Amino acid sequence: MKVFTTRPDTVMGVTYIVVAPEHPLVDALTTQEHKAAVTAYQTAASSKSDMDRTVGGAKSNKTGVPTGSFATHPLSGEQVPVWVADYVLGGYGTGAVMAVPAHDERDFDFANTFNLPLKTVVGAEGAIVEAGELEQAFTGEGVAVNSGQFDGLATLNCKAAVVEALVAAEKGSSKVTYKLRDWVFSRQRYWGEPIPIYFPVEMADESGDPRQGDAHTILFDQPHPVPDDELPLKLPAMDNYEPGDDPQGCLARAADWRFFQKDGKWFARETNTMPQWAGSCWYYLRFLDPTNSEAAWGAQAEKDWMPVDLYVGGAEHAVLHLLYARFWHKVLYTLGCVTTPEPFKKLVHQGMILGSDGEKMSKSRGNVVRVWLM
Repeated sequence: MKVFTTRPDTVMGVTYIVVAPEHPLVDALTTQEHKAAVTAYQTAASSKSDMDRTVGGAKSNKTGVPTGSFATHPLSGEQVPVWVADYVLGGYGTGAVMAVPAHDERDFDFANTFNLPLKTVVGAEGAIVEAGELEQAFTGEGVAVNSGQFDGLATLNCKAAVVEALVAAEKGSSKVTYKLRDWVFSRQRYWGEPIPIYFPVEMADESGDPRQGDAHTILFDQPHPVPDDELPLKLPAMDNYEPGDDPQGCLARAADWRFFQKDGKWFARETNTMPQWAGSCWYYLRFLDPTNSEAAWGAQAEKDWMPVDLYVGGAEHAVLHLLYARFWHKVLYTLGCVTTPEPFKKLVHQGMILGSDGEKMSKSRGNVVRVWLM
């Protein structure tokens, strides 16, 4: 069973293993005695969202069931029980975690809920707090304790030593991984750039007209890009921009814009729009050549000006622009549309302006500072 951890220094504190309900080995791991309980748990977990399972899984809500199987610890040889719990997600890491309840908050809560053992293996500045005295998980760095051959090693050195031992035993290796959640790009509203995609429409009656509401089916599994010579796709003029009750957004009401015929067949445009920052992801490139009517930017202008020398931004820029701009730029670089692998040479973080209450200054919070200039 493979697990991934950023804290190999705590491996000697593993007291149980947790696998996600959707882990491919659950059936093989579950003994006949626990089959019914595990199956029922998997069914219940399948109806929960990832948010419910992680953020919603507070201490009082920790749930799980034992599989009846045991795993052999790769270094100590001890037998540790294997549980199924929905606070572990199948899409994160390997879908299984080595539970170190003395040094992980979620594992700590789970262990206390089901009376599972705790073992302290990291002491702050060498101090050992026995497992029975822990009021909460100690997640900081320190010195290895109760860890056999690794005792006395500082966290950083202990990580390296444990990895070395696992590699020597052919039971593990070091690896760099990246965590990236899905990026929800579409919006069900009028404002924003329209998405240049359309879909075939299957009419119940060949003489029917989808603009008139005649029976039809939009084949969303057959998307087509709008041809380059028909770009840019522009939003239709609308008198009413309110969302309405249609989950496909207000543009679904613009029937004359949404539905069109091509080669005698009906098609339907995508009615979701791009988010407001879709354009700002690459605005720095347009600034290079703002009057160019033939291309988003000219090749020579990009070579002359890129990359941007200095990026000044606050905390809110870290994701909503800086990260997204780098995503877009790297795709453009792969496609050969730009000549630099990174868009910005240097970042200066200006920090965040706080209100008088110490929270982020915002009109919605009512903590803005008003200034009158005389």
